[in-house]
Amino acid sequence: MNSATPHLVAIPAGTVVLRDARTGTSRDATLRPFNIGRTTVTRAQFAAAAGPEACPQIPAHAVTWFEAVRWCNEASALAGLAPAYEIRGREVRWDVAAEGFRLPTEAEWEWACRAGTSGPAYGPLANIAWTAADQVDGPQEVGGKVPNDFGVFDMIGNIWEWCWDYADTARYADYRSIRGGGWADPEWSCRASVRRGSAPDAVLEDVGFRVARGAVGEVGSQTAQGWSAAADLSRAEFHGPRPPGWTPLRGDRTPPATLNS
Repeated sequence: MNSATPHLVAIPAGTVVLRDARTGTSRDATLRPFNIGRTTVTRAQFAAAAGPEACPQIPAHAVTWFEAVRWCNEASALAGLAPAYEIRGREVRWDVAAEGFRLPTEAEWEWACRAGTSGPAYGPLANIAWTAADQVDGPQEVGGKVPNDFGVFDMIGNIWEWCWDYADTARYADYRSIRGGGWADPEWSCRASVRRGSAPDAVLEDVGFRVARGAVGEVGSQTAQGWSAAADLSRAEFHGPRPPGWTPLRGDRTPPATLNS
């Protein structure tokens, strides 16, 4: 294992309920077993995939979604694994049959975060998460608070984490989902179910990422682990007058079935 390789934790198969506050809907996602990072990717790991620079053990942050997926491929190459992504400029395809490092889907993230619990968090926030209540001025070293029952640290608080999924294809076009809450967020924002989104090229000071690994679908499949390219396109459909500021992800412009196969 080289210095860029994250320590992974095995996550069992299961079913998680995903809720969408905007649409008032929920859906069940049934998952295969997979692996997820014991912590978020640190600055030391992030630098090791790109070069020899030494960094402290705080989360890599102010990282764009595009930088995160590129890093996943770089780390896969260093580990001798088939890359999970084919990247062509802004187009990113996920090979769900690949064993390389990748971003978790939202379903994987929430299942790994909850670790069998059903409340807002997997423990008292003071014990498990760096939040506004701690009055810190930036991300803290990973693994400094209590892990969940799967042995995973900092899934709530410290930094927000990029996921693979689009945030809302009807309203925000190609925005990607972020989960988990950050060091400056209040209690109500640091919950297992809270989801936000941002542009994949946005640089946000309190956003980083955690990797997943594992082949979770068949070669050429466009669905896996609670994600579906067809569902992305379907959710982008909008009937009637479009609210001001909404930018649906149009299939004739950037079809999810093409980019996320």
